Amino acid sequence: MSFLLIPPIAFVLYILLVGVLSGLGKLLAGPESPSPEKSSSYTGGESLPTRLGLPGYRPFFVIALFFAVLHLGVLMLGSSIPSPISVLYLAGLILALIALVLG
Repeated sequence: MSFLLIPPIAFVLYILLVGVLSGLGKLLAGPESPSPEKSSSYTGGESLPTRLGLPGYRPFFVIALFFAVLHLGVLMLGSSIPSPISVLYLAGLILALIALVLG
């Protein structure tokens, strides 16, 4: 039974198992009946908004920079010893995050 732990053999067995389970699932599923309601977006009975989303990556970069500064700042504070410089660093970190949030 130890040959089942060899990665290529285990991979092939898992692929076969997934194929068998997928086939059984298709047999158990009911007949397909496409309709416009099934292919439309569900929004709780409301019509879809017609305005476009915000183009560009600017909002993403602001959020990414916020979390990068936050995580790296906490990592630096966590690896330092308590001292007055740590408090000054924490104040600078808070100011940087406020500046990022306010834009």
